[in-house]
Amino acid sequence: MAHNQEPLSKTPIIKFKGQDFNYLWNLCLSRGLLFEDEAFPAEISSIGLEMLKGKDLSNLRWKRPKDLSRGKSEPHFILEGVSRFDIKQGCAGDCWFLTALGSLTQSKKHLQKILRNQSFSQQYAGIFRFWFWQCGQWVEVVVDDRLPVLNNEYLFVHPCSNNQEFWPCLLEKAYAKFRGSYLHLHYGYLPDALVDLTGGVVTTMDLHSSSSDLVMMVKTAAQEESLMTCATPVSPTGIATRMENGLVSQHAYTVTGAETIQSRTGWEDLIRLWNPWGNTEWRGRWGDGSPEWQETRDPRKSQLYKNKEDGEFWMPCRDFQDNFFCLYVCNQYPVSLDHGNTSLGTWSEMMFKSRVIPGGTTDDYDIGGPQSDTQYIFSVPEITEGNNVTVSFNIMPQTLKANDGKFPLNFHVFKVDSQFQHFQERLPPTFFSQFRNADKGIVTRSKYNLTKCFTLSPGTYVVVVSAYKEAVEFLLRIFLKMPNTDRNPGSNFNLKALKASLPENASQQSIFYRYAQQGLNMDATGLQNLLNQELLRGIPGDGFSLDEARSIVALMDLQVNGQLDPEEFSRLWSRLLCCQRVYLNTQGNSAVFLSSDLWKAIKSTDFLAGISVSGDLLDLMALRYSDSTGRVSFPSLVCFLIRLEAMAKAFQHLSKDGQGLYLTKMEWMNLVMYS
Repeated sequence: MAHNQEPLSKTPIIKFKGQDFNYLWNLCLSRGLLFEDEAFPAEISSIGLEMLKGKDLSNLRWKRPKDLSRGKSEPHFILEGVSRFDIKQGCAGDCWFLTALGSLTQSKKHLQKILRNQSFSQQYAGIFRFWFWQCGQWVEVVVDDRLPVLNNEYLFVHPCSNNQEFWPCLLEKAYAKFRGSYLHLHYGYLPDALVDLTGGVVTTMDLHSSSSDLVMMVKTAAQEESLMTCATPVSPTGIATRMENGLVSQHAYTVTGAETIQSRTGWEDLIRLWNPWGNTEWRGRWGDGSPEWQETRDPRKSQLYKNKEDGEFWMPCRDFQDNFFCLYVCNQYPVSLDHGNTSLGTWSEMMFKSRVIPGGTTDDYDIGGPQSDTQYIFSVPEITEGNNVTVSFNIMPQTLKANDGKFPLNFHVFKVDSQFQHFQERLPPTFFSQFRNADKGIVTRSKYNLTKCFTLSPGTYVVVVSAYKEAVEFLLRIFLKMPNTDRNPGSNFNLKALKASLPENASQQSIFYRYAQQGLNMDATGLQNLLNQELLRGIPGDGFSLDEARSIVALMDLQVNGQLDPEEFSRLWSRLLCCQRVYLNTQGNSAVFLSSDLWKAIKSTDFLAGISVSGDLLDLMALRYSDSTGRVSFPSLVCFLIRLEAMAKAFQHLSKDGQGLYLTKMEWMNLVMYS
């Protein structure tokens, strides 16, 4: 079998440039001095001379926030929580980093690891620290709080005008030190920033070729606290240019939300984006101040629409797909975007830290095979839906030349058939053949990261890695999607799945009598068995509960005898067919129905025509019928829609003026307790 190094074990936090925060902090406090970072000095070299071309450097100063805040309020590290609106880009072209950071602010579990607990008031010594991820390890970067100021204006990220909040400025400075200088932040790759801030893996969605439900995909990824960013194509001039529609070419944006909104003529799918410039927004349909927002009667308008110059705006999905070329989604494990399925599923992870030297290349497999490549074995136990293997490389920056634009590694994945599985060290040159190459997959490539997703059949495989020119240190991670037996809804969106089609017409009668008691009427137990066996497929026990079946019987039971006769069942069956269509159409291909889509479900349900609900009631129904992650199961949706119809009709029947109703105590108790 091929050589397979031991997986990487957990390692301690790395001190960047050997600087220990606690030692330096205590030293400054004991001496009554403010920290001055010799490893990233307050000099032009830390900025990069190219960033300062055409500027009067005689007025360049490095100042601390306490000096910059004189005459204003005291500086704060964090004031009233962390938000993307705390960030405002300066003259560096680091939108690729700031948009990743803006997305990070929506994921508290990731953000706290980066920022740590720091302050300008408690034992302040002018020293701060931040964590970044690199090749399987967290690296602690220490900086002083001297910021470059030119003509009393911040050169780079600066606090917004309404606060004195400095965490974004100091975090950007730490990242500049981590990368070498502010100049090294001037243009970069979104996947690199996403990985550095989370240690996650990036999945790329091609907006031009994808047919998935974009709104549902974004909502689901957001619920999993995934980071999401996107970028506009390069302009003809090769520089970022503000276009007539308000977007900026060759520019990165954060994806902050998605909704289906009620418009004057129907329903519109919208994506919400944030621009780190802070004052340049989309001017087209559904942008801030647009007629669409003025005309909509969607009850969620006050929650979703904020007409502010804060860089955040809504735009139609179709315009989003026309103006952006891809969407990057980052999570601790791969997010399956194929066929619209955004479930994280259950993944296992193998990690290997290694070094490869040039001398062979995996492109040589037709003429004898690679000789100096590194080989890693993994096995796919059984087939799972969609992409089931992700291979991800992370490169140590110190091993790359500054101007080398090509990713320094090459790799191939080969399937190992039975006749070669007895090899213990290395597969021989005779093994490598184009017929064993399994390299078809979706690639995400940046300066420091390369990720490729595969759909592989069960069997044994080998990853063969080679270097082009220079020796390269790297981290290899192999993610394997496993058959999911965990019934925790947080790890699988749809364990008990709705069948794609239901029996109709003549089969309805036969189904009723199959589950009816003595061939006459159907009680709640019979209905529960029918619903789970005829409508659903999947793991037993995750379908309609007996209590849900009892509730449905009570809602449809016109005879008030605790059972359904053939006529009552016929009415129920037509509603089940309608609920099936609504559920499948609303969730698209993602196999996820979110509580925020209950409004859309109401509008799409034929038997609820003319029935409307308030936004406040929708919020209550979301609490009542969704789980802790905001997902709504098919049984819950059925109970919600059928109950909504029954209660609306009960009001119409009992109300004498259509405005209210008067009930005796017995009438009230019968209504609320039985149904």
